[in-house]
Amino acid sequence: MNAGRGWLARGAALTLLALVAAAVAAHFGASTARCPGGAVALGPRCCGEGQSLVEGRCQGEPSRCPDALRVTAAGCVAPTQRVRIDAGAVGSFPPDWEAAGRDLPQGSVPAFEIDAFEVTEARWTECASAGPCAPRPDEGEPGTPVRDVSATEAAAFCAFAGGRLPTPEEHAMAASGAEGRRYPWGFAGVVCRNASFGLVVGPCAEGASKPELAGMRPDGATAGGVHDLAGNVAEWTLAGRTAFARGGSFRSTSSTALRAWSSEPTPPDTRRDDLGFRCAYPLTSTASKTPRL
Repeated sequence: MNAGRGWLARGAALTLLALVAAAVAAHFGASTARCPGGAVALGPRCCGEGQSLVEGRCQGEPSRCPDALRVTAAGCVAPTQRVRIDAGAVGSFPPDWEAAGRDLPQGSVPAFEIDAFEVTEARWTECASAGPCAPRPDEGEPGTPVRDVSATEAAAFCAFAGGRLPTPEEHAMAASGAEGRRYPWGFAGVVCRNASFGLVVGPCAEGASKPELAGMRPDGATAGGVHDLAGNVAEWTLAGRTAFARGGSFRSTSSTALRAWSSEPTPPDTRRDDLGFRCAYPLTSTASKTPRL
């Protein structure tokens, strides 16, 4: 009888351990599940199906890419697309003790449009060919977000594209929406499937030296179709002459940097390998092709 009880106790303990392990995996997101359909996990990266990973880069023409991205001979590339963000008030974030004492974005935000994806190397090349942007070293992946650019350089690109850098409030409004979401995708916690973070020293992967392709975490997009507002590369925003990096990056190791309120004052001449940008635009007569927030 005692032996039977011992086996039952051990069985219950093993079941409990399995449940705890499953809960931990669900919280952080198993690295094997971080890539969406149309992509495969190769080392710390998600590459298009049929590609290989060479010196940290996804190389070769993919046979398939995630639905949001285009298949090209050089890899998966996000399209140039804008999303309308309706006017509203930002600042009503969910209760969060980690936000206490921080200068959070707040106030009324008029309607505007914003890039659905971070500005990619492919788009920068177009600007460099036209003259306003300085040529950059060949990244070998046109779908990766531009990084290692100052706020001034990013603003020059946005002017070329007919826009400007978003303000911290606009970026927060795009991320949080009128309902004050904790993260761009909603109120649920962070998993590796919805944000490119923790790719250097975990929890999602090890050894990354660059971000994922823009748009490689479609599960983390807003309902309106704005991708990578949390993770991948932090993004320049501008309030007058004061610049802020927002949204965390592939180097972030905790969920705090990915929250919709997260903002970091950053000298505008800063260049970092995990800091890029997207542009904001005035409303135009050509409505966004994606749903509104």
